[in-house]
Amino acid sequence: MTSASPLAGRGHGGGPLPGIQDGSRPADIPAGGVGRRSVRVVARSLFALTKPRIIELLLVTTIPTMLLAQRGLPPVRVLVVTLAGGAFAAGSANTINCYLDRDIDAVMRRTSRRPLARPAPLAVIRPAEALVFGIVLGAAATVLLGLAVNWLSAVLADAAILFYVFIYTIALKRRTPSNIVMVGAAGWLPVLVGWSAVTGTVGLPAVVLFAIIFFWTPPHFWALAMKFRDDYAAAAVPMLPVVAPPQVVARKIVFYSYVMVAATLALAPYAGWVYAVCAAGLGGWFLAEAHRLQRRVAAIGGGAAPAAGHNPPAGATAAGHSPPAAATAAGQDPAAGAPARAAGQVSEGACAGVARPSANPAPMRLFHLSIAYLTLLFAAVAITSLLPWGSW
Repeated sequence: MTSASPLAGRGHGGGPLPGIQDGSRPADIPAGGVGRRSVRVVARSLFALTKPRIIELLLVTTIPTMLLAQRGLPPVRVLVVTLAGGAFAAGSANTINCYLDRDIDAVMRRTSRRPLARPAPLAVIRPAEALVFGIVLGAAATVLLGLAVNWLSAVLADAAILFYVFIYTIALKRRTPSNIVMVGAAGWLPVLVGWSAVTGTVGLPAVVLFAIIFFWTPPHFWALAMKFRDDYAAAAVPMLPVVAPPQVVARKIVFYSYVMVAATLALAPYAGWVYAVCAAGLGGWFLAEAHRLQRRVAAIGGGAAPAAGHNPPAGATAAGHSPPAAATAAGQDPAAGAPARAAGQVSEGACAGVARPSANPAPMRLFHLSIAYLTLLFAAVAITSLLPWGSW
């Protein structure tokens, strides 16, 4: 699921696919402010709050899970209803997340165009309306899954919503750099709901699929957060790239990548040898990209770090505090006026310690490739589930 689940955020930044960048665009704003709101404009704004690109990735993981559980194509009615219910549940969690995070979304450039982040004269959707919409979506998901599929799926979907809203958004996001690690737990929405919709239970393969998404989320989102580090610092959100040097972030990305690949191989005894070959090849590709990022960060950091071993976040004090949100939000360089840096030294900033993202595209390269990796991995799950051969 959203920002966190991995499935929380295209997310998500977040999801419950925590941490994926949703890329949503604002609804059209009538000239002179909100005025009379058309149904089309309101609908587009509400739809944007659900973070539809995150939901797309959720569906990418739900369908292969259902195919694997069925060992073929499940009943069309069950497939369609489960996808609709899962989309409603994810949309509910994402909308409530936007409602709760509207203050920091307004500070961050990446999210400042979201409907609730706009100032009052330009806002199309009122916060209370968004909250009601999110709750209604969650209720619709519960009723749809419970009555048309089974109540286990409905309960799992509700648990994912509650986890993403109360554990990630409220309890962890603004308090600990472990927020993204925990938001991966909301990744049970697509896989456990999809598996239980077909089988009526939660089997071991579904747990392994959940583990894949859980360990995929930190490398995916930390790569994004390395680029938008200043955004999170301005909003006082302690994402790992804000509170740790790029070398530490890259090392953790590599660690979680290895654990994720190990989880993908743990599915091989159930999914078959064709899947095992695909998972091994894709895993090797992802690990190579993770190490590429680590080497790039190490090369940039070499010779640029102070005696402590790494550069503090831009504008940070000796105590390690981030720069004032107002200064960063206004587009000011917190380090402006500081003595010139030594040759070859770079400031912490938009992309793994590089002031200009274009100078080091490695984090965003890994971010985009992580989406391709997960899509291809679950495509392999789907294809091998439909093949009449390929089992051990």
